[in-house]
Amino acid sequence: MRNWEQLLIREGFADGLLEACDTYSRVLVCDADLAASTLTRRVAERFPDRFIDFGIAEQGMLATAAGLALTGWRPFVTSYAMFVAGRAWEIARQQLSYGECGVVVVGAHCGVTVGKDGPTHQCCEDLALMRILPNMTVVVPADYYQMRKVVMDAAGRSIPYYFRMGREAFPVVTSPDDEWQLGRADVLEEGEDLSLVACGQMVSVALDAADTLRERGIRARVVNMHTIKPLDVETLEICAQTGPILTVEEHMAAGGLGSVVAEWNVGRRQPVPMSIIGVEDRYMESGSPTEMLEKAGLTPERVSEQAELLLRG
Repeated sequence: MRNWEQLLIREGFADGLLEACDTYSRVLVCDADLAASTLTRRVAERFPDRFIDFGIAEQGMLATAAGLALTGWRPFVTSYAMFVAGRAWEIARQQLSYGECGVVVVGAHCGVTVGKDGPTHQCCEDLALMRILPNMTVVVPADYYQMRKVVMDAAGRSIPYYFRMGREAFPVVTSPDDEWQLGRADVLEEGEDLSLVACGQMVSVALDAADTLRERGIRARVVNMHTIKPLDVETLEICAQTGPILTVEEHMAAGGLGSVVAEWNVGRRQPVPMSIIGVEDRYMESGSPTEMLEKAGLTPERVSEQAELLLRG
């Protein structure tokens, strides 16, 4: 296991928003009574005329943001993903996706590492919900630095855009100087035997698993597939030429990154063997982030074991 530096990905979100507000005069931030948790309160303190707290009214927040976007604003709307991508999904579909409104939807409290808040708040379905919407861009930043870059990228566009973030500190797998490009995956390590394709916090898990596999004589390519939609099929083609693909995500095993890659794979003339690691068809329980990752099987040990099974066929 590597000795990872860890930073709150929410800090990257807040710092990115402040930079975006400095850079773009029409960036506006909307929150749903969670500004202390999402850290958007920093925007409220520094740019009070560019911040609106809607209270616990996610559907109204998205609908209002759609109207603001049509008048030239670039609204960032944020709440826990269970509410902003779940409860307000119909508005995201009708107003943002179908209406092609340039609103950025930010789902917080994603994945099982929400821990003690329990299954009602552990949103592991948001990627499935948002990526099926036409016109919607879907991104999963890997760490603090990538989050800042994603915020700035989203601020400079005028398209429907969704990205997610967990609550806890994430291992830092990128640097401030690394290039980030929408729709272009990062190959963090090269390998000749199989490819580990991960997103979000699971990128660090994949890197740890690759270290274990290397000790066993297996060279694994590690790919940070931060953009779920549009998918980087060029990088996936390189992965397929190497051999099997194993995807890893802090999301339901159905509907997210693994499903997107499987849909692409099945459409190839010669699909490659692949496997998906994610939260199985169940709700989790309350516990520490580490306990939840272990119970969900989102660990380097599970990834390395599954990789070896995949190679054996």
